[in-house]
Amino acid sequence: MKNPLFYAKIILFGEYGIIENSKGLIVPYNFYQGALKFEASDISEQSNAHLNNYAKFLEEKFAESFDTKAFSEDVAKGMYFDSNIPQGYGVGSSGALVAAIYDKYAYNKIDITKDLDKDKINSLKKLFGQLESFFHGTSSGIDPLICYMNIPILIQSKDDISTIGLPTANDSGKGAVFLINSGTPGETAPMVHIFFEKMKKEGFRKTLKEEFIKYNNACIESFVKGDYNPLFFNLQKLSSWAFEHFQPMIPQKLINAWKTGIDTDTYYLKLCGSGGGGYVLGFTQDYEKAKNHLKDFQTEIIYKF
Repeated sequence: MKNPLFYAKIILFGEYGIIENSKGLIVPYNFYQGALKFEASDISEQSNAHLNNYAKFLEEKFAESFDTKAFSEDVAKGMYFDSNIPQGYGVGSSGALVAAIYDKYAYNKIDITKDLDKDKINSLKKLFGQLESFFHGTSSGIDPLICYMNIPILIQSKDDISTIGLPTANDSGKGAVFLINSGTPGETAPMVHIFFEKMKKEGFRKTLKEEFIKYNNACIESFVKGDYNPLFFNLQKLSSWAFEHFQPMIPQKLINAWKTGIDTDTYYLKLCGSGGGGYVLGFTQDYEKAKNHLKDFQTEIIYKF
């Protein structure tokens, strides 16, 4: 039987702020995907070795919740995670893997097609956080959650998570949300460490709460409604705030491009995940104009309006 595909995710809004109880908006991104497979290849050997390490972790921590015997036997037979989701790019490579393992090997799997409520979503998020901690040291569980559910998720607070509908994309629209490839992967753990070091300073905590979270939440409210004038007003504030306070997390190659967007009001950039490398997100009301400023970079539209 063919194993199901699990897709990438994109945090449109809420990176880092989610840790401090801001709102978050996360969407699946079906351009990238992965599935558990058994076909032999050069790539499969490396992935299989990673799964072998994960099998030991699962056996040690989750033997009561997962069929760890079946998982270990499948790994021994050469199972690997066949994925085109780039690692270290903030789009959920480890989240998709965790979702795939949960889907195939969990004993009392929560069926997302039946009676899904906030309690079940929170239970999934908690377990997924524990499962993904193997890769990052700590995890909110959000990435595997969105990869498993494959529908947009709105985070109101740490304990208030629900599914949400988004405005229909307009393929002929001039506006776009897009990804920019920084050209190098980033590592989550060092970036999160920088954030927590910043959080030790009262001034940073104050501006995060009074400015970043305010602009972030306002962007989500406008985006969900398809109300683009207030969205771009707050995006300008959010991008400028990040340029000042999140500069260590902005990939070095994109520092000038980030500032150009703010200075010209042509587009606004924000982090996509923890930063440091990988992708950043761009928002523009005129994608062709934005592309002229970003001609030295690889861009990829994810949503048009």
